[in-house]
Amino acid sequence: MTKLKLGPLVDDKPVKLTIELPAAVHRDLTAYAAALAAETRGDAVPPEKLVAPMLTRFMATDRGFAKHRRAAKSALNRPNSGAAAPPPQP
Repeated sequence: MTKLKLGPLVDDKPVKLTIELPAAVHRDLTAYAAALAAETRGDAVPPEKLVAPMLTRFMATDRGFAKHRRAAKSALNRPNSGAAAPPPQP
């Protein structure tokens, strides 16, 4: 069996989102949940429980997103470039 990208799911406090998915994506999530249960020898999870770990994995492996985050973080840590501060508001 091929090793899936997701491992066992961590139970964490969720934030509720409402989204619409194409039927084909829902079928694939259901099939992925069954494959994950077979691979981890655990219980099948509802497809909606896979979305967060899949998004997390996707963002963690997206090089462009990582580069963007590093650039944004470094911009926040960069001292002011010598430009004068705006005058205080009355």
